[in-house]
Amino acid sequence: MEYFVDKDSIVRKIWGNGDTILFIFAGASAEFALNKAVDWLYYTGRLPQDPLGRLFSTVSYARDIVFSEKNSALEAIGRINSAHAAVEKNRGAKIPDWAYRDVLFMLIDYSIRSFELLERQLTLAEKQEVFDVFYRVGKNMKLKDLPQSFEAYEKMRNTHLQQHLYRGDFSRDLFKQYRKHLGFVRYRLLLETQNLICPKKVRHFLGFWRISLLKPVIFIYKFSRNIKLDWLLKELILPSAYKKEIRALDNLPA
Repeated sequence: MEYFVDKDSIVRKIWGNGDTILFIFAGASAEFALNKAVDWLYYTGRLPQDPLGRLFSTVSYARDIVFSEKNSALEAIGRINSAHAAVEKNRGAKIPDWAYRDVLFMLIDYSIRSFELLERQLTLAEKQEVFDVFYRVGKNMKLKDLPQSFEAYEKMRNTHLQQHLYRGDFSRDLFKQYRKHLGFVRYRLLLETQNLICPKKVRHFLGFWRISLLKPVIFIYKFSRNIKLDWLLKELILPSAYKKEIRALDNLPA
């Protein structure tokens, strides 16, 4: 059976771990809010109404692609295309090509950043492997002007960070929704995680000017995994309403 992502791929290791997934989406939640195309995330109203539910829904799609055999993964990508096409039709406008690339670049960047923060430094070949998987996702989504190598991606990613970030009314409202749905303590944990994981340009827009208070906590968190208590920390960080989804993060899709 041919899989979309090889069984021994570093990408499966990254996306098969609940810890790294949480960090990936902590970073992406910050950058999503600052993206100049964030109005598209508001168009259906689903994101501000249930940002955590949308997070787990996105995780499910990504893991379907990473862990499925090739045809099933391509079907999942097709469903994403269909959903986007429906939104574009209803709004009577097209999502900009650069906005699609931004999302793809986030997944590459935060996959690497999260794994390196929680596990170890990736080799250049492993980073190229991460890039290759999401490049193929982008190609199957019919995205235009994709970079052809990891080195080219790094340059384009930096350009996008310089040109496509803006802190406007949607940005501020989305962070209000994060606080509303997480509560004060969990919201502060989210901000500290974003301060720890996000690129410098994102931190600048969010007003993060100091070292994250979570930095010394990472050592404790890593130790907790050795004594099998990391599931408890996940439940402390995320609301109890999502217990089932939280525990599923460490369970590989069938």
